[in-house]
Amino acid sequence: MADDCCPLCGSVVTSGVDHRRWSLWQTLGKRFGIYDIPDDLRLSVVVPAYNEVETIDTILQRILEVPIQKEVIVVDDGSTDGTSDRLRRWESQSEVKVLRHPKNRGKGAALRTAFARATGQIIVIQDADLEYDPAEHLRLIQPIVDGVADVVYGSRFVSEGPHRVLYFWHYKANKIITTLSNMFTDLNLTDVETCHKAFRSEVIKEILPTLKEDRFGIEIELTAKVARRHFRIYETGISYYGRTYQQGKKIGFRDALQAVWCILRYWWSD
Repeated sequence: MADDCCPLCGSVVTSGVDHRRWSLWQTLGKRFGIYDIPDDLRLSVVVPAYNEVETIDTILQRILEVPIQKEVIVVDDGSTDGTSDRLRRWESQSEVKVLRHPKNRGKGAALRTAFARATGQIIVIQDADLEYDPAEHLRLIQPIVDGVADVVYGSRFVSEGPHRVLYFWHYKANKIITTLSNMFTDLNLTDVETCHKAFRSEVIKEILPTLKEDRFGIEIELTAKVARRHFRIYETGISYYGRTYQQGKKIGFRDALQAVWCILRYWWSD
């Protein structure tokens, strides 16, 4: 769709009154979750999955329901709970590619595998649990579509959407890690550990050969490397439906220590 066409009816904006209405639409439409996405834009949604048998069907269905042309690249990272069997049912879907690691290697390794196969103009990371809502993909990528951003982080701390109230010390650890990361990258992010991130494909192509982290340290590494290359980074608020350890949450204290190590490691060298 042309930049000066109405996203609802497709008519061309010509008069001054039309342009004022168009400007108002650009503001209010996004405010109410209606986005103008080019028809030829293709999104790559990369989904690292490890032992997510309870959620994998639901998350893939929600991803496919987002109204945008897409490919979904799922990496089964050595699951042992039946996730692999569930994914076999999705392999016949034209939009879904299922890749497999024979053994569990970690989220970072799964993302590297998926990034290498992504062909869309924009790449979005979507965890296989239900903590992050695929319905917000359009909001996440809009700054890239508008041409103002190269990378967009979905922040859990600047959102008007619902947030499940959970672990105090997780919240504090996230704030400390985000502050430390910002000190070394000279960014002002509010949520460096968010899993909901979007990238122009050119960004991923540039940094992919340098990525090293196999586990959750990939979040810190990605941030350090896009900051080092001075890509344009934006944040947008997202909803967050956090889950408990009993529900399958995997990140823990060891990963917090690893995050601090990664902050120092990738500040010192690429």
